[in-house]
Amino acid sequence: MDQYSTGFVPGAPRLAYSEAGKGALVIFLHGIGGNRRNWVEQMPAVCTHFRAVAWDARGYGDSEDYAEPLRFPDFASDVGRLLDHLGVPAAHLVGLSMGGRIALDFFEQCPERVLSLGLIDTFAGYDESFTPAAREKFIELRRKPLLEGKEPRDIAPTVAKTLVSSRASAAHIDALVDSMGRLHKESYIKTIEAMTRYERVADLSRVRVPTLIVVGDQDRLTPPGVAREMAAAISGSSLVVIRNAGHLANIEQPEIFNRVLLDFLRAL
Repeated sequence: MDQYSTGFVPGAPRLAYSEAGKGALVIFLHGIGGNRRNWVEQMPAVCTHFRAVAWDARGYGDSEDYAEPLRFPDFASDVGRLLDHLGVPAAHLVGLSMGGRIALDFFEQCPERVLSLGLIDTFAGYDESFTPAAREKFIELRRKPLLEGKEPRDIAPTVAKTLVSSRASAAHIDALVDSMGRLHKESYIKTIEAMTRYERVADLSRVRVPTLIVVGDQDRLTPPGVAREMAAAISGSSLVVIRNAGHLANIEQPEIFNRVLLDFLRAL
């Protein structure tokens, strides 16, 4: 992302973002193991038609860490801070995995500030089958190796292989390993805890903006069935299943993804 201008949203914590292009604002929101580099294949395509911005969420990439515990809605509040800093009343939001949940959270907080939603390999929230006890067990499993002394780069190769399709290239896996290796350990643990304990499920029936839902056909974390349920709940939404892609369709199949996203955005 070095070829794009880098900006910072002042305040606590300070947020970093990359920016390019002019026109209606498109904001890219990365997933729990990512950073703004996850959109390196999307920025060149989108910035030729729009003002494209990819952020590092609080505690990620070049954004600052924070001392207090994380509340998951803090991310949505930060989206508002970013919009205010950029001087834009509303934007198109494109969220990958956790970024999709942030986008939905922000829509529920400030629907008038969302022009459209791109929900990529994501879900609306955990249902009641994910009990409090199961959530705590999940958190313990995810943070245990980190609390025992391992660093994100140590667990990255194993985790990366669970996110991609059976046909993922070595370059794509290496990119994910690099992405996870850049995680801020303490902030990453806070995010795992906050997202897993977050009980709110987005009311998709209230979404009244154009919505694109994209999922990889081999996504094992938020599989196509979840995407189809979301599409059925959001009136007028469009669903695209991308072949030979796992949980990160924009990274594994960037050309197809870019075409789908631009067709959606330009039609608006």
